[in-house]
Amino acid sequence: MKISKEGNAIIPVAFAVLGGLAVGFVFLTRWLLRDVPQWDGWWIVAFWCGAALVTWCFVIAFFRIPDRPLLTDNEIVFSPCDGTVVVAEDVIENEVTGEKRIQVSVFMSVTNVHQNWFPVGGRTTYFKHHHGRFMVAWHPKSSDDNEHTTTAVETSAHGVVVFRQVAGMVARRIVSYARVGEKAVQNTPCGFIKFGSRVDLYLPLDAEVLVGLGEKVRGGQTPLARLKG
Repeated sequence: MKISKEGNAIIPVAFAVLGGLAVGFVFLTRWLLRDVPQWDGWWIVAFWCGAALVTWCFVIAFFRIPDRPLLTDNEIVFSPCDGTVVVAEDVIENEVTGEKRIQVSVFMSVTNVHQNWFPVGGRTTYFKHHHGRFMVAWHPKSSDDNEHTTTAVETSAHGVVVFRQVAGMVARRIVSYARVGEKAVQNTPCGFIKFGSRVDLYLPLDAEVLVGLGEKVRGGQTPLARLKG
């Protein structure tokens, strides 16, 4: 298992902070229990150090990058992230196309892999980062009101597919690797969202949605829809 470069700064800082907190809690607990007769403080040391180590392992796991086969299919829109399908409905996508589209949204919990993948292949024709709020990511207004990025990829045969990386209540930073004018290779990394969030896809109305609400999906592996035309 690989670790994302997005964790290079956070992982050592987390180690230092958690280690310092563990040491501080050990001394605080020993001071609070200083009058307890025959007190053996080793279990306190083990408890706080163990708690710090478990938390640090969780931080490392958050930045994990799973080893998955590279799947490509010009007619398939693959899931851009791990998580649960929370939206599958017709909406107006008013930032890029101004058209009615099928929105399919995948919510990522803090335990999911948070790397994102290009759901389709083609050329990146639009990208914009929007500052905003940090409501819970499953809130209906989070797509527009929360911090988010919007990316459009022009496919070779099926028009434009738009997707958004949306920050959540815990997520405070969205990283995108998309660059306008550059080639977007299907199921290669397109970004990373730090700590809990969602990704919205806006598909042509004639696309055949292949997943249902509540379904668990895997980034770069699960087909979300089949494009037609």
